[in-house]
Amino acid sequence: MTTPSCTCGRPGTYGDCCGRYHSGGAAAPTAEALMRSRYSAFVKGDAGYLLRTWHPRTRPGRLDLDPGMRWTGLEILDTSDGSAFHTTGTVTFRASYRGGSLHERSRFERVGGAWVYVDGDILD
Repeated sequence: MTTPSCTCGRPGTYGDCCGRYHSGGAAAPTAEALMRSRYSAFVKGDAGYLLRTWHPRTRPGRLDLDPGMRWTGLEILDTSDGSAFHTTGTVTFRASYRGGSLHERSRFERVGGAWVYVDGDILD
């Protein structure tokens, strides 16, 4: 029997991992946790969560997700800062989807005590 895992790749169920952030039951405690929860929001098609966790300075007015997109895995490659003791952090990741992958270094900041996505650089 296999252990269930969240859509972000962490052990445990979606409800015990990213689902609690998506529902508002908890806030992501680190930049990496927010990155993982945002990936899961893309998997689940939760544009509302993605917009809520986007920095007000860089947040788009709306977000149209492709319902045909099939995300297949997340690999965290590097993190810098982004803990409970920091105000900024970066997470470098590769998110795979059917037919390719996205490699990005994302920047995060705390706004009102909560981690939010600021922007990112697409990497080769």
